Amino acid sequence: MALKRWKRCEQLRLRGVAMGDEGLTPTEIARALGVSRLTVYRWQSRGQGKGAEIRPSGRKPALSLRQRRQLERILERGAVAYGFANEMWTGRRIAQVIAQRFGVRYHYKSIPYVLKSLRFSWQKPQGRARERNEEAVATWVRRDWPRIKKNSPVEGDPDFRG
Repeated sequence: MALKRWKRCEQLRLRGVAMGDEGLTPTEIARALGVSRLTVYRWQSRGQGKGAEIRPSGRKPALSLRQRRQLERILERGAVAYGFANEMWTGRRIAQVIAQRFGVRYHYKSIPYVLKSLRFSWQKPQGRARERNEEAVATWVRRDWPRIKKNSPVEGDPDFRG
């Protein structure tokens, strides 16, 4: 996904550089390509006419593409397969597995960004009481809830607090 976006941006940059080589002003290039004038100036300062030699700026990803694919498979196998007590993946657990497996350190608070790049969603488990009695809950839902729901005040009643 990020690679496709980078290629689109690179194609746009190459078109902008070519337009500059043809004698168009940065303002004209920016208007034609739908980018800011500052972006065109940046393209020109990074090397007018260098073409595909220029790579995107910014920090190199800590995990390679191959490592990211391995991480996907690790997460899909589940946390128990990696020695944890339950199947819940937490940021700390994922950071620990990444450090052990790939030798790359991530702060646990940055793990959601890694998960998003892998198209995983960051979810919070639903909290339930350990003492929860499923049989009692089912009985309450079957016997008491219909009575409560039936007699609940509706809009317009004096007891209604909406």
